[in-house]
Amino acid sequence: MNVSGSPTLEQVAALAGVSRATVSRVVNGSPKVLPETVAQVERAIGQLGYVPNRAARALVTRRTDSVAIVVPEPDSRVFSDPFFAGMLHGVSRTLAPTSSQLVLLIEPAEADDQRLLRYLRGGHVDGAIIISHHGRDNVLQELAQMPLPIVFSARPLGVDVPVASVDVDNVAGARTGVEHLLSIGRRKVGTIAGPLDMTAGIDRLTGYQDVMREAGLPEAVAYGDFTADGGEQAALRLLDEHPDLDGLFVASDLMATAALRVLSGKGRRVPADVAVVGFDDSVLATTTTPKLTTVRQPVEKLGARLAEILLAKIAGADLTAAEIYDTELIVRDSA
Repeated sequence: MNVSGSPTLEQVAALAGVSRATVSRVVNGSPKVLPETVAQVERAIGQLGYVPNRAARALVTRRTDSVAIVVPEPDSRVFSDPFFAGMLHGVSRTLAPTSSQLVLLIEPAEADDQRLLRYLRGGHVDGAIIISHHGRDNVLQELAQMPLPIVFSARPLGVDVPVASVDVDNVAGARTGVEHLLSIGRRKVGTIAGPLDMTAGIDRLTGYQDVMREAGLPEAVAYGDFTADGGEQAALRLLDEHPDLDGLFVASDLMATAALRVLSGKGRRVPADVAVVGFDDSVLATTTTPKLTTVRQPVEKLGARLAEILLAKIAGADLTAAEIYDTELIVRDSA
């Protein structure tokens, strides 16, 4: 007797005129059922309003219908930086037509890496996307070697096995931003770089240094952490050490907005005294005064592609390539 009143597998089987085992195979996506039988079962499911027991289904398929986004950052950064909102939107948009649910795991640097690894190894999710990862300890190497399908949002530092990753050409993007500053006559150009334990921090600094070296111009570098506070402190240090700067390339829009505030506080006009270029083309770029010239990266497209690759890996595809997308300079009022 069905005490709950919910339709049962047996009732679906009776209505469809097939065995219980056949209904189970259809519900679990088995390819060993004739298309016309699948159609019969699906009609019966629709008529009865049958909802499969996800826990029982997971025992059969070894799938949880859940995927994780792992962000090794403090929650204060995750919820204040538009980059993460764009990534999440791209991922969730791709997952929406599927049965997969999204699980957000925020793991700041001081967190217990082993707790994260235990969770991912514990069968709670079918795969994971690792975003904004830092090259600390051995956690990235351990993640890359897990049997769980995993995709990285950039090449993971210190990992010596092939992994699937999606990113933009950060070196070329930075070059574009710095070359633009030189093209408008700036010669004392500094940079607020990102952290050097992240691919984006390293590559965007490399792009700046390459252009300055090729132009025979001196470098002026201060390091931030891709946050507004980090950008502000870096801007203050940079201007104290190099008060004659007439151009500034900043490795993220969030840090660039802080740099604009610092410049204003010191009475430096933008772009008349100091031209500023950011990186991201986030929603912040059009809310600053003046509006921010910046290097656009297609964040939502990157998130969508990360999800596509992860779904393919979960389905059995052997994907280990690094996909690199182009950036674009968006010229506004700050440079």
